[in-house]
Amino acid sequence: MRCDIITLFPELFTPFLSTGMVGRALRDGALDAQCWNMREHGLGRHRSVDDTPYGGGSGMVIRVDVVVACMEFVAAQRTAQDPNAVPHRVLLSPSGQVLRQRRVEELAQLPWLMLICGRYEGFDERVHAFIDEEISLGDFVLAGGEVAAMAIVDACSRLLPGVLGSADSAMHESHSTALDGLLEYPHYTRPERFREMNVPDVLKGGNHAAIEAFRRQTAEARTQERRPDLYARALELRAERTKS
Repeated sequence: MRCDIITLFPELFTPFLSTGMVGRALRDGALDAQCWNMREHGLGRHRSVDDTPYGGGSGMVIRVDVVVACMEFVAAQRTAQDPNAVPHRVLLSPSGQVLRQRRVEELAQLPWLMLICGRYEGFDERVHAFIDEEISLGDFVLAGGEVAAMAIVDACSRLLPGVLGSADSAMHESHSTALDGLLEYPHYTRPERFREMNVPDVLKGGNHAAIEAFRRQTAEARTQERRPDLYARALELRAERTKS
């Protein structure tokens, strides 16, 4: 998977891209990620990337010509190696669709992502004519899109073939399609008893069918308690499968 990150602060990604699962994906060749500094396409002696908003208002707005120039430069560098390659361009903004695990699974299947990180008061609205999708991490505002870009790279990279030690690790997690989007069941390890709290007997008995039933039951109970919205959606998915 190829991932190009367009940002005003590429230095933020240096430790991120060399650490943990993402670093492993890069070293193993499952992920090809590179950061590009939008300011290199800024205007004038000071490489300006923003300007005051038309109509007045506080803050500064990132210019459409600067963003598009950087996007086209990055695409040209990449397509020089593969003329048929086309990036899926993602704008990271609090106005976008909230990212869900199902969408992460779809993004991880794409050969080439281009993630565009905003700053200041956001982008000139005309930038939307040059993107394919707008994504948000949730109903809150960050200083910029870099954290959101890291979240997408992290979430996608662990789904790439060979990155996790076991393919089942990604299948039986919170929000995964294998669990119908439910929260993950609880886990236990040694010690068997800690401060009057015991590991459930069913997990020690070796009955795999009983263990699977226990995990499913606790996943549903946990989701119903903590995220009733996800539980309702899981029931809808189950009903849709029954009809088909």
